[in-house]
Formats: sequence, C-alpha cells, structure tokens
Amino acid sequence: MEHRSGCPINLSLEVFGDRWSLIVIRDMMFGNRRHFNELLAGSDEGIASNVLADRLQRLVALGMISRAPDPSHKQKVLYSLCEPAIELVPVFAQLGAWGRRHLPVSRELSVRAELLERGGPEFWDRFMDELREQHLGVPRPAGTSSAFEELRSVYEAELARA
Repeated sequence: MEHRSGCPINLSLEVFGDRWSLIVIRDMMFGNRRHFNELLAGSDEGIASNVLADRLQRLVALGMISRAPDPSHKQKVLYSLCEPAIELVPVFAQLGAWGRRHLPVSRELSVRAELLERGGPEFWDRFMDELREQHLGVPRPAGTSSAFEELRSVYEAELARA
C-alpha cells in the first residue's frame, strides 16, 4: 500500500480516517459484538450491511481484528479484536472525554466515556487486560475486577434512569 507520508498521524488516519472503522471497533470493544448480525443490528448509527462487510474485511486485512469460524455455530464467523485495536482503549477514552466537553452528547451514551475518563490509565489497563482475555485468550491477572461489567452497569443504570 502506498502511503501519502510517513507522518504517524497521517498513517493512523489512513487506517481510521473513514467514518465507520472506529465505530466497528467501538462496538466490538464496548458492546462485545462479535458477529456480523450483532454489529449490524446493534449499530446506533445505522451502518449499511455492505459498508459493514467492507470495513470488517478492511480491518481484518490491516490486522486490527481477526475472523474465525464460530465454534458454537457452523455458519457464523466470530470477529475478535487484535492487540493493535485493544491498544486503542486510551484513544477511545480521550476521544470520549473530548466529545463530552465539546459536543452535545446524550447522557446515556456518555456515561461510559465519563467512567473511562475518571478511571484513567489504571482502568484502561484493566479493560485492555479483559479485552485480551475475551478476544485473544490471554488470562487476565487473578482477582482483577471486571472493567467491562463496570462499563455495562453504568450504561444500563443510566438507561433505566432515562
């Protein structure tokens, strides 16, 4: 692939500069959506099926996610985050914090960003360890509380309140 320049920001934007790639990774990361239909039906932004198929194929080719037969269902494919995508947790935390400060966010969709911001690097590390366990099969440190459950519970509590 030909690159416009060797600038790290440019190269990153060549990977994530389209509208949907980070949204697909977000939904896999925070929504634990690992099948095509889960990603399609669960998209708050309404991604089209052909666009989702294209982004999944592109993210696999870039080594951001992997694709494997689902052992629980012969006709399904299971998508998993790879290490480079998992290492985007701090980026998502900063994007969410910036969005909360400067954009008209909804309360229920910003509570996870708030928890990520408040939790800081220690929380991000716990969440990345948990994602490595879920997606890569790497056991997380024993006795570690679930960052994913904390994120899910604050989101569900806010939905119930709204």
